[in-house]
Amino acid sequence: MRKIAESDILPLADYAKVRAERRRAVTQVKKTRRLEVGPFATFYFENFDTMLHQVQEMLFIEKGGAEQIPDELAAYNPLIPNGQELTATIMFEIDEPVRRARVLSTLGGIEHTIYLRVGGETIKGIAEDDQDRTNAEGKASSVHFVHFPFTAAQIAAFHRPETDVIAGFGHANYSHMTVIPAAVRDALQADFDGASR
Repeated sequence: MRKIAESDILPLADYAKVRAERRRAVTQVKKTRRLEVGPFATFYFENFDTMLHQVQEMLFIEKGGAEQIPDELAAYNPLIPNGQELTATIMFEIDEPVRRARVLSTLGGIEHTIYLRVGGETIKGIAEDDQDRTNAEGKASSVHFVHFPFTAAQIAAFHRPETDVIAGFGHANYSHMTVIPAAVRDALQADFDGASR
């Protein structure tokens, strides 16, 4: 799968002119790549378009210029699916700060319990190891970046409409799961290499 190159990035002045239009377009893309699991967690399945948008937004907001670009590419290119996986940013979204801190303090290690289930097979999520997502006190981060590596057989099963596909957590304090609806599955099928179908 294609990674973001510097040539894909619009100069700041050019991006400012099309920013509103780009944001509307990526909002439409994200609608079918979003999945709520339990009361607080949302999976945002990433692809080239969502990550290019994130890079452009970081450059626009932080205005770090050309020096900032390599760091943004290093941060976000790994989250573009490689053709044999799905990738997701998983966020625990709790508006009230005190409640958020209390809930996250009970979810230490949750990044190691995230999974997809395709038919009867479980695909264990692999958390990005760029930093610790659970601190020494056992408090989980509100944001996790996770890869789900598929075998060719699992990709084939994912494409079959009759196969149940579930996203979930196996944490003692957050053991929620959700069936991935057809519209989301249809969108995610494009993340796999065509040769693997």
